[in-house]
Amino acid sequence: MTPTFESVSVGDVLPTVTYPVRRVDLVRYAGASGDFNRIHWNEAFATSVGLPDVIAHGMFTMATAARLVTDWCGDPGAVVGYGVRFTKPVVVPNDESGATIEVAGVVAARDEEARTVRVDLTAVSAGERVLGRAQVTVRLP
Repeated sequence: MTPTFESVSVGDVLPTVTYPVRRVDLVRYAGASGDFNRIHWNEAFATSVGLPDVIAHGMFTMATAARLVTDWCGDPGAVVGYGVRFTKPVVVPNDESGATIEVAGVVAARDEEARTVRVDLTAVSAGERVLGRAQVTVRLP
């Protein structure tokens, strides 16, 4: 059921979702975004600059985390604000499993006048928080 402003309360927890991330996803994202930085597809280059392996694009990670909220509210156009701090990269091994990003969310604030709610997200990959202060504001019907 799609949430409405009246049906949502501070403290409501969104269902946690785990999203897979494979190298092919990074290649597709690079094509869509135009970001072909070699740290996102070339293991030899990534390790030569001090990374543990190929890493996901920051904006890919950010967008993946936002899916929790857009799927929950049923309308990506309902997002009126979104901000994060990048805290750790998502390391993506070159195998069938790749990596995962586990995203949890909780309704942290409501604005009666604007009919918006702020959802605070937690995004974890390989046991490490990959986003800090991830907050999505959505306008609900």
